[in-house]
Amino acid sequence: MTDQPTLPDADRQTAPDEPIGYLLYRSVARPGLDQDDLDRILERSRRWNRSVGLTGCLHHEDGMFFQWIEGPRPRLFQLLEWLRDDDRHVNVTVLDQGQLSKRLFDDWEMRFSDRQVASLLDWLAARRDRADTGDAQGVADFMRTLR
Repeated sequence: MTDQPTLPDADRQTAPDEPIGYLLYRSVARPGLDQDDLDRILERSRRWNRSVGLTGCLHHEDGMFFQWIEGPRPRLFQLLEWLRDDDRHVNVTVLDQGQLSKRLFDDWEMRFSDRQVASLLDWLAARRDRADTGDAQGVADFMRTLR
């Protein structure tokens, strides 16, 4: 989440035969991260994602980031390497990954939500008795509600 990673430019459109994948991760924001930092993260992420064909949603709540990011799989894994080196957060943990037949956030270079928009933690607490959802599935389900 520091400067933009050095990756090759790409058209926003994905080649028809290029598989679309997703990553869902969680990380802990560094202490002292403020609204200006979040605004810079979003501005740079949106610009960069647009140039390389990634879309997704970033949720920030109680010092934690949860992000669903989707696009060409090679770019997802390059982004993940870059995110792990970013000093604005620590403990980057992939909760889920896989292939998509259709993007969930095709209109968003980077949608943003926080506790004021919707509380992920409250949402998960309200669903904790459901046997059909694990942590990763619960976070993914929440992200889908934000579309």
